[in-house]
Amino acid sequence: MADTSEQPTARFDVHVTSDSHFGWIRTRLAVERTLMAYLRTGVALIGFGFTIVQFFQRLGGMEGVAPASRPHAAHDLGLALIGAGVLSLLISAWQYWRLVRYLWSPQFKVLAGIKATSMKPVFEQSPLLLVVITVLLIGVYAFFAVLLRMV
Repeated sequence: MADTSEQPTARFDVHVTSDSHFGWIRTRLAVERTLMAYLRTGVALIGFGFTIVQFFQRLGGMEGVAPASRPHAAHDLGLALIGAGVLSLLISAWQYWRLVRYLWSPQFKVLAGIKATSMKPVFEQSPLLLVVITVLLIGVYAFFAVLLRMV
């Protein structure tokens, strides 16, 4: 019968081979591609929401156009789309941060081919996170501009 009082082993046994190193790199790049897909989705939602608000606001001010039966529907839909874009960017940034921290954890540093003292901040590893944060701030501004009818 096995002794159950032993300490649990590590989650994975990490063996340094060229296959595992390049597997780590492929995983790291897949995380980047996923963040870019989230970024495209967030930008599309924010842009489309803002466009809907602008289009129907200008359409309502044109001569010869019948007034809308629900004048706030386009405004609310635009806000919902902008909010969904901002939310998707928040979720993607959080998920990216967690995954990168995991990939750079001590058990995988040997696969990454780095020394313990050479860990760079996430922003230096990937400027894409700065792009996501910039678009996120633009989305928050667009949300409040539409909400407060500044446009």
